[in-house]
Amino acid sequence: MGCTRGSKSPLQESRKNPPRSSFDAASMNPIDLLVIAVACGAFAWTLARYAPTAMPKAGLAAQGVLGVYTGLMVRDISFSALGSHWPIVVGITVSTLVVSVAGGALLGLHRDVSPLTGGLALVAGGSSGLVAIAKDLGGDDRVVAAVQYLRVALITAAMPAVAAIFFHANAADATQMSETGSLAWYVQLPLIAVIVSVGVLVGRYVRLPGSGLIGPMAITIALELTGLVQGFAVPMLLVQFGIMMIVWQTLLTFDRESLRAVRRILPGAFALIMILNVAAARLGVVLSDEAGLSMLDGYLATSPGGIYAVLGTAAGSGSNVAFVMAAQVIRVVIMLFAAPFVARLFTRFAPQGAPAGAPRRELIPVAA
Repeated sequence: MGCTRGSKSPLQESRKNPPRSSFDAASMNPIDLLVIAVACGAFAWTLARYAPTAMPKAGLAAQGVLGVYTGLMVRDISFSALGSHWPIVVGITVSTLVVSVAGGALLGLHRDVSPLTGGLALVAGGSSGLVAIAKDLGGDDRVVAAVQYLRVALITAAMPAVAAIFFHANAADATQMSETGSLAWYVQLPLIAVIVSVGVLVGRYVRLPGSGLIGPMAITIALELTGLVQGFAVPMLLVQFGIMMIVWQTLLTFDRESLRAVRRILPGAFALIMILNVAAARLGVVLSDEAGLSMLDGYLATSPGGIYAVLGTAAGSGSNVAFVMAAQVIRVVIMLFAAPFVARLFTRFAPQGAPAGAPRRELIPVAA
């Protein structure tokens, strides 16, 4: 149906006068905007001033949920995909751990970072889990959180560019591991509570550092490998709530001085993360030669972070997804299990006068 000359079609009219939503900021007068800004500022100030900075029981529960979720990752390890190459995968993971610990030792030379905190901050795996147990292991969870999330952000941001420029691959959107549980929620939630409770109690009984995370993770891995928890999964909403709880408690402990200290730390941490990424890529070359993989598969399998971006890139580029997935899960699990031993290592061999063994809520210059 045509339009008469001089009249405007509905499409032209809509382009000239686009529909405006009822919450269009342009339609609000300055008084409205001022009231909203003041209300948001008052809410943020109230939250920062009166919100509890420490909720031990809630934090412990959040650690346990992350431990169960991480433990269930082992079901994604395809031993048939690894074949006879699993020793080299484990060896590459241990080599990545050594490189990251060495980088952490260098970061610990900074006057605002203790050796123990530096070591935990650059462990290449399980960023949220490491932040959750950093304080329990004697580190400064604020520094660990800043450096760990910087590591994940940098590696995730660089991965599509590296895949496209060096390997001519198309990276798909980052994906998350889907929930494959077939058990009803009213069965899953009590089972999670039992695993977390038993894991924490047993971990404390054997004096396991970071028992809130490591204990439930170890029990879950044992149950998964023995096939006793078929159809079991942690609801993603519960996982996200646990991560939010851990990050929230960490953020509320920041003050102006600690923010200044973290700002001084980040340039050095940035350089060390780049070195770690290059070293991991070199280990990927070794893995590809030994296991007969493509260079892209080797790079993705040894990437020291960004597991969801790794899986998205592998799926979008036609890589060996099963092998890459298995290698990445092995990395995360080994790194989290190794974190308490890394903490003990730095506590034992830290220079005299360095406050490496006691938890600190203030960033104090480390004695040389």
